[in-house]
Amino acid sequence: MSPYTATRRSFLTGSLAVTAGVLLGGTSTAADRTLGTQDWMGGIADATPLRRLTIPGTHNAGARYGGPWTECQNTTVAEQLNSGIRFLDVRCRISGDAFAIHHGAYYQKLNFDDVLGACRDFLAGHPSETVLMRVKQEYSEESDVAFRRIFDIYLDGKGWRSLLRLDPTLPDLGGARGKVVLLADNGGLPGVRYADSALFDIQDDYMAEPGAKYPKIQAQFRKAAQQPGKLFMNYVSAAALLPPRWNSDRLNPQVHSFLDGSEAAGWTGLGIVPLDYPATRAGLVESLIRHNPAG
Repeated sequence: MSPYTATRRSFLTGSLAVTAGVLLGGTSTAADRTLGTQDWMGGIADATPLRRLTIPGTHNAGARYGGPWTECQNTTVAEQLNSGIRFLDVRCRISGDAFAIHHGAYYQKLNFDDVLGACRDFLAGHPSETVLMRVKQEYSEESDVAFRRIFDIYLDGKGWRSLLRLDPTLPDLGGARGKVVLLADNGGLPGVRYADSALFDIQDDYMAEPGAKYPKIQAQFRKAAQQPGKLFMNYVSAAALLPPRWNSDRLNPQVHSFLDGSEAAGWTGLGIVPLDYPATRAGLVESLIRHNPAG
């Protein structure tokens, strides 16, 4: 039993301070929540499968440098986690015996240790939470064996094994609390096989311009609500015609309005929703969080 599970009853019945500064507004599925964006998973039962959650995420979570066509975020990984983000899309370039975080050719002034450290520090302070992390090789074409060799250095040479959940099955929330659940987008890695069609249903048409992308986002939300079973992923990010920031300025408000609209009222289990620049749309992450089952 995790330390969180052992104290969950008093945690949920007490009056919890909202350290993120944003209350989650009541809905038909979360009417009694007073948890903030730092602790929102604390209001959900341990037995809830991860695939039945709605999880705000960041696409290319470390991409903050390199110019308008490369940058996808304007907040750090730590700031993303504090804001309610629970899925990180992490792109690693092999550099010696380490992983440098890249978007294409551009080094993001960040290494894998930095990402793991931000997750460790956050989860230490918020043991009710979990982080799902997609790890993908970027801007290097080393073999899966080479990628795994370096990953093993992080596990055992650098001591990160205890932070990571490396099982190939998707856990329920109770089994994931306090851990980073690895979604392995590389053939050499352990963990849940990212994009395995038996587990995932993914919408990631990143080359669709916003006018064409938005109907695909809507359709994926509807499918997740009406045909549950897999872990749905619904990328809002797009890099067609205009840079990611410009496209997010069009897509994020539309997605926000849809989530708060009458059609989506009461929907839960919408899956992972990776976003570019979620911090530029006040209330968007909170709207996603509200589409979760009550505890």
